[in-house]
Amino acid sequence: MPLSQADVAGTAALAICESLLLALNDRNILPEREIIGILQDAAAAHTNDPGNDGKAELHAAVATLINSILAGGNSVRRR
Repeated sequence: MPLSQADVAGTAALAICESLLLALNDRNILPEREIIGILQDAAAAHTNDPGNDGKAELHAAVATLINSILAGGNSVRRR
């Protein structure tokens, strides 16, 4: 199956954001709790979306992905 431009852009954005969060934490600019809060807020924004834009399935998938990142600790080096 060919890659869509949206898939490539989304994967690149995720990789960049994860790297930024790790760098902010590694340099003691943002503590772990704030990074976790950022991710929780992002997940909640998609979880609580009423689906008025016709993309309820997309919002649910985004929230699930963010919550799996939180559960796996991918964006925070747990100390």
